[in-house]
Amino acid sequence: MGKRTGTTHLLQHCLCLFAVLLMVANAAACTVFAITPGASEDRSMYVGHTNDGVGKDWRNVDDISLSFVPAADHAPGEKRAVFFDPDSGSDAAGGASGGDSRLVLGYIDQVPHTYAYYTGSYGMMNEHQLLSAECTDYAKVELGAAEGKRIFYSSELSNVALERCTEAREAVEVVGGLIDTYGYYGTGETLIFADPQEAWVIEICSSLDEADGGGLWVAQKIPDGEVFVAANEFRIREVAPGNPDQIYSADLFTKLEEAGVWSPADGTLDWLETVSYGEYSHPYYSVMRVWRIQDLLAPSLNLSPYVEDSYTKAYPFTIAPDEKVNLTGAFSLFRDHYEGTGFDLSTGEAAGPFGNPYRYLGPDDAHTNFQNGSYIEVRAGANPRAISEIFCSYSYVAQARSSLPDPVGGVLWFGPAVAYETVYAPIYAGSTNVSSAYATGDRFEYDPDAAYWTFDFVTNWAMLRYDAMIGTITAKQVELEAESIALVQQTDREAAELIAAGDGEGAARLLTNVTVMRGDEIVDEWHGLAGTLIVTYSNGRITDPATEAVEEPGYPAWWLNETGYQYGPRVYELDELRATGGLNYTESSVWVPKNATFADIRELI
Repeated sequence: MGKRTGTTHLLQHCLCLFAVLLMVANAAACTVFAITPGASEDRSMYVGHTNDGVGKDWRNVDDISLSFVPAADHAPGEKRAVFFDPDSGSDAAGGASGGDSRLVLGYIDQVPHTYAYYTGSYGMMNEHQLLSAECTDYAKVELGAAEGKRIFYSSELSNVALERCTEAREAVEVVGGLIDTYGYYGTGETLIFADPQEAWVIEICSSLDEADGGGLWVAQKIPDGEVFVAANEFRIREVAPGNPDQIYSADLFTKLEEAGVWSPADGTLDWLETVSYGEYSHPYYSVMRVWRIQDLLAPSLNLSPYVEDSYTKAYPFTIAPDEKVNLTGAFSLFRDHYEGTGFDLSTGEAAGPFGNPYRYLGPDDAHTNFQNGSYIEVRAGANPRAISEIFCSYSYVAQARSSLPDPVGGVLWFGPAVAYETVYAPIYAGSTNVSSAYATGDRFEYDPDAAYWTFDFVTNWAMLRYDAMIGTITAKQVELEAESIALVQQTDREAAELIAAGDGEGAARLLTNVTVMRGDEIVDEWHGLAGTLIVTYSNGRITDPATEAVEEPGYPAWWLNETGYQYGPRVYELDELRATGGLNYTESSVWVPKNATFADIRELI
């Protein structure tokens, strides 16, 4: 490991920061999936990720934007810095890292050539159609960073894999080797790596012994024709020597036995039970999202949303969908508030008069350590944790296609802000740039030119009268995504022809132009939509800009009944009215003589 002046001070600061993050955790975290070619309609590989975090990430920038890292050649003996991730202990509200400069935990040997890739809080896709996604998990032991012992978290692990690998299994092996050699700190993590033909899951946590410099990891292949889902809880269960579809650290069983948490006498190692307490924030925080996606894709399985505990085996590692999944179907998996189920967040009193599916987070929603080996904290209450959440920074569905050259076959469909109301924009693997709107943004400064703020504004404005606005939003969303899919189909053909003719540079220019221009167009269209929604739904009215007609629809009858509207000042005998029990709002009025007594009026109403 390279030495720097002030390294000891930085590591002390780093460890203190990690402790602060653990104390101020807020409810967030991610949902991920992988849809293998045999499960998709056009034999694409799809990998999806919602980045539901808050605060600065390993880049020392807010986690609401993406970055393009170009390919590079490196001189012999060159080192690669490994950066500390302030979100490695939690998704701390407000980003406890503040204005601190990036912290270098150590250095590893650089390779002669690194590939171009897209990254955000975690790596996303590289120029060779290697895809990645991440979700945070609850591990029994979550150690802090330590110089010379634990320098890697999942964010930098995913980045190094995209820099150096072209295939999913290779990425898993590289990540595992880095953990074994340089150690691991922070929360438990699930990483998906997928190439056009194969997908793997690797799950990681700290060693159970703080004196140990390494970490623990297990990887498992996703069978072709199947779909994998994870949502803040480890998904790998039985780990058996000799399984050709599993890889794990060479000393996994030895470390677990030495720590006293497992022995051969216990039978087959259950990874989840051994290293984790399961659920991340409250009962059903994680497993409900796994149930929802599996049930949406394979209703024939008749999966129940109710389980005994978070160690349930009711939801298999992977499922085969009843019907093949296409691109828009993959998008729709992230656009869900449990509509039509017993957990539907768009209905009931909590959704307000206009069906707002989003809930403000409070202290009982925090994903602090709510359980341990002996106790579970039964909190005052909880809201269902939806797949599309108001605190989402961005989401994406990355697509890899074996039928096309790598620069063309890989497409990162990137959506800023909340998944339900976003528009997924195509970003080609062979592009060398992105729209500046997608590469900028800070939560502490409103910037109308940033894609995040463009989409975040529309979501928040829609919450004023969600049931009325969401139809307009989704109609525009469908229109723009359909245009993008058609554009990609046309660009695929043109770029592939250029590559076949030996004009790789021309293909790169085309892919870059399409990526940047389409991103700009989508942001411009969403600005226009925002203006329309502001004019149409300001001040409690519904205004038609074309006809200038104005409506004042007020509130739905059920809401008026539940909120005491019928006890409002509709008669002068207000005290007597409020003392009358059992009045319902009837949506009708009556005429009475001016000299009518309140008893006469009460009989009529």
